[in-house]
Amino acid sequence: MKRLIATLITLTALIAPSFALAANWNIDPDHSAAYFRVKHMMIADVQGSFPDVQGVAVIDAKDITRSTIEVTINADSISTGVAKRDGHLKSADFFDVAQYPALTFKSKKVEQNGKNKLKVIGDLTLHGVTKEVELQVSGPSIDTKDPWGNTRKGAKATTKINRKDFGIVWNATLDNGGVLIGDDVDITIDLELIKQAS
Repeated sequence: MKRLIATLITLTALIAPSFALAANWNIDPDHSAAYFRVKHMMIADVQGSFPDVQGVAVIDAKDITRSTIEVTINADSISTGVAKRDGHLKSADFFDVAQYPALTFKSKKVEQNGKNKLKVIGDLTLHGVTKEVELQVSGPSIDTKDPWGNTRKGAKATTKINRKDFGIVWNATLDNGGVLIGDDVDITIDLELIKQAS
């Protein structure tokens, strides 16, 4: 019994330092946003953003692959700069924000993908549908102190999805046989993170 206890103490001593290096970081909603780009009439891109982004990351400084992140995006915050279009995007034809008020991402796996680059695999829930997606991440950056004593990091994540995979299928046919809105959507998420106090 004494040997078992001694073994457990030794294991705890070995594991504890790695956990100590993992820190919680809050997404700063004032300096973070999600952006999207989609083809319009097959001739030009239309861009928009979701400025209301929140969440938390657990970053392991010793082994970045043990890090995790969860992100929540307020669907009602969508903005393309055109009020009428924003209203249509919030309707049941697209995001249906009354029924699905949030988009979420929860990481399942983090892999190193080059110098200061990561591949983050996780579940994206959009329009009530959950699919696994892969994010290409630049960062996280080095720790930086702001003028108020907070420690901050930054990161940028990109991916491409097919909106029909998430049940967003509304479209209109053009006279030339094309469609009004493309299916592929390019997504970029710019994050600024604030380290939680120990």
